[in-house]
Amino acid sequence: MNNQHELCIGMAGAGRATELHMEALKRFSGIPLCYKRIIARREDQVKKMQERFGFLEYSLKFEDLLNDPEIDVIDVCTPPYAHADMVEQALKAGKHVICEKPLSGYFGEDGDSTPIGKCVSKVKMYERLLTSLDHLKDCVEKSKKKFCYAENFIYAPAVTKAAEIITAKKSKILFSKGEESLKGSSSPVAGEWAKTGGGTFIRTGAHPLSAIIWLKQIEAKARNEKISVQSVFADMAQITPNLNDYEHRHIAARPNDVEDFGTVIITFSDGTKAVVMATDTLLGGSRNYVELYCNDAVINCKLTMSDLMSTYFLDEDGLDDVYISEMLPSKKGWNNPFLEDVIMRGYVDEMRDFMESIYYNREPKSDYWVAHETLRVIYAAYKSAELGKAVVL
Repeated sequence: MNNQHELCIGMAGAGRATELHMEALKRFSGIPLCYKRIIARREDQVKKMQERFGFLEYSLKFEDLLNDPEIDVIDVCTPPYAHADMVEQALKAGKHVICEKPLSGYFGEDGDSTPIGKCVSKVKMYERLLTSLDHLKDCVEKSKKKFCYAENFIYAPAVTKAAEIITAKKSKILFSKGEESLKGSSSPVAGEWAKTGGGTFIRTGAHPLSAIIWLKQIEAKARNEKISVQSVFADMAQITPNLNDYEHRHIAARPNDVEDFGTVIITFSDGTKAVVMATDTLLGGSRNYVELYCNDAVINCKLTMSDLMSTYFLDEDGLDDVYISEMLPSKKGWNNPFLEDVIMRGYVDEMRDFMESIYYNREPKSDYWVAHETLRVIYAAYKSAELGKAVVL
């Protein structure tokens, strides 16, 4: 690409992921960018986002992004069930692609009984997913365009520093542990498998899972080894439906046919282990971390909560537009505010890497392989939980 060329961005979606991606892009000025067009299904929502982030145009049709010859890259920030189709169309239209996690999933097919999370075998879902992933891989390879997987954990400063340490020391990660837990999701469709492709584990557990899988590849490169996921053993459950209405009042999780609890044990080909947890039962904000127990080091990576600042409020007067923390029901009392959240959770470096990869024609850190492996392990975990035994990959 001509280095004088302005990189032109088309955005699909107008929700929280779009906010995070655009806030990150607005902090990055190393490459000339043009925010050409944003599309979404609701006009009031998409028009608001256009005005907020300075897109030149807005519309309600994805085809408008595909047919615009000026757009170089399409950022897919729509609900998960739309990802795979949009990614394929964008690649075939000759566009580079950024895809918010998860890459895809199983969302039902003709003949399925509903709700699919309760009625369709996870064994079937796993097999269908593998076929879909192979098809998307072929689309990416044939397109010769960049595919950037928007997994912010890989770009979080703490995880990036961990990768630097592992590379320098050639450390062996003997055991890793990761978690992302919340009190549920603000999305009205988070409890429906047909819309999300799973529950809390694919929504939130995907983050630490991707980071751990990626860090094991950093280790493999540093030590000149080959390391892959060998097997997955999982437990998935619905916990919150056991609560009565009063007991449920502080928890946002309303799972219909998805899990609100997931724990997965991973065995790698080098005999090392990892545990990844995700729940919709955490009050008080969010919990995001990756811990690495190495042969010569212990590395604890925290994304939230930050202890760089503490606040104490007796009331919330004047704080309506002051962001304190994700999923925090009240700003009163003691809290640890998120500081530079878009940086600490990796979004700025994520979008910088993606823009530079496209502009300078190099591969991004978080690519199709990361997206593929993460989703393969997640659905192997769903299969394992259904069968009650480990699944060999």
